[in-house]
Amino acid sequence: MTGTVITKRVLVTVRTYPIPARSGIEVSCTAGITSEGEWIRLFPIPYRFLAHDQRFTKYQSIDVDVKKATSDTRPESYHVNPDSIRIVDPKPLVSWLSKRQYLAALQAPSMEYLIKARDEHKHPTLGIFKPKEILKLEIQQEKEPDWTATQLAKLRQFPMFGTLPRSELVKIPYRWVYHYICDDLECSTPHKMSCTDWEMGVSYLRWKEKYGGDWESKFRETYETYMKERYDTHFYVGTVHGHPNSWIIVGLFHPPKTLQGELPLEA
Repeated sequence: MTGTVITKRVLVTVRTYPIPARSGIEVSCTAGITSEGEWIRLFPIPYRFLAHDQRFTKYQSIDVDVKKATSDTRPESYHVNPDSIRIVDPKPLVSWLSKRQYLAALQAPSMEYLIKARDEHKHPTLGIFKPKEILKLEIQQEKEPDWTATQLAKLRQFPMFGTLPRSELVKIPYRWVYHYICDDLECSTPHKMSCTDWEMGVSYLRWKEKYGGDWESKFRETYETYMKERYDTHFYVGTVHGHPNSWIIVGLFHPPKTLQGELPLEA
């Protein structure tokens, strides 16, 4: 890894479902908060190929050697040396209140606020906010339900280093799209954004195996009904590399509503 290398301590808050990498085998978008209280995007992280003692979970702190990305102009994006990943805390944060304390200073009031800030200042390209209302979860079938031949060729490469995952990466044949409105006077029409959270992909695979054709009812119960009614749901969002004006939901933060008034997130 050329360039100025520095070590960052990062509380991981976001992991997206893996996809075939442009270079390498597969990669998961990973983001978090540095010890300086700033957003950071880490890539490439071939999570399923990491050594077992490097496989961090969400809300676990890691030390990692990084340098500012040159192929990605987003200010929060850093290139990672995956071999340098060291887990700092043996256990992740469990308490929702502890998680809120880390996120409070980075809370944005709305998607409109983030878009305006990014357009005016080139950052942030990562953020978190609470939608005023989740209207629905749309489940869209992918046009290509299977990997292409090129993607399969990438996935079937053998790494020079690291461990082999137990199974080949499965493509999720659906896109999860949230429709929502913001608590913002400028939110004149509902937003419609896809969500790439790793846990949604894992839930689909697990429930498809367990319930067969009835997987969707369980999926909707958790990611639509519960997100609207039981949880104080917030969205982690980020722009898309190569499409700077496009934002997607990269993760979900969903403490129970019973905690809503105990430690509010404020911008």
